[in-house]
Amino acid sequence: MIAKKFDLSTTVLLLFIIATAALRVAFNFSHEMLLLANFSPLGAMALFGGVYFNTKWKAFAFPLAMLFVSDFILHQTVFKEYGNGFLYKGWYWVYGAFALMTIVGRTIKQVTVNRFLLCVVICVFIHWIVTDLGVWIGSKSYSQNLDGFVTCLENAIPFEWRFLAGTLIYGAILFGLFEWFKRKYPARQVSTRSRQF
Repeated sequence: MIAKKFDLSTTVLLLFIIATAALRVAFNFSHEMLLLANFSPLGAMALFGGVYFNTKWKAFAFPLAMLFVSDFILHQTVFKEYGNGFLYKGWYWVYGAFALMTIVGRTIKQVTVNRFLLCVVICVFIHWIVTDLGVWIGSKSYSQNLDGFVTCLENAIPFEWRFLAGTLIYGAILFGLFEWFKRKYPARQVSTRSRQF
């Protein structure tokens, strides 16, 4: 009986992650949506996986797998001109930031609104610093010193505001729906790591 509950919980969590990745792909198929670059569910997906999957390998593997699949689809279609298949420039910085955001989720033992908001801000900060390091290192557009890095960070602020909005909105939807599901179907409670929102 416990195994069935666990399987159900993993299935529901995975469906939430898949739906989020699908939204990312769907919204990027319209070039008009590129105006909202970085208004993305990626931060929310990493945080959600880190919080709710009860084993480390699932917390990292499932969200990273969905990131990979959505990246692969987008870089075979919409963004084909920007990279060589999946291996777009600086992908490892994005995946590194994503893994760090998942670690932030792992630190939450009990979900509350305040902890969620704090973790959203931390995730945006991680995305800002790590992905901009990838842009700045070796760049011909920015001087390779502290001033150049600061300029790179300043230029990224509009994108990070959109990343903040995306992480906050998608995160509220993901966390809110999953907490509602847990309360609506208490008999199907899973051994997730969190109990209260």
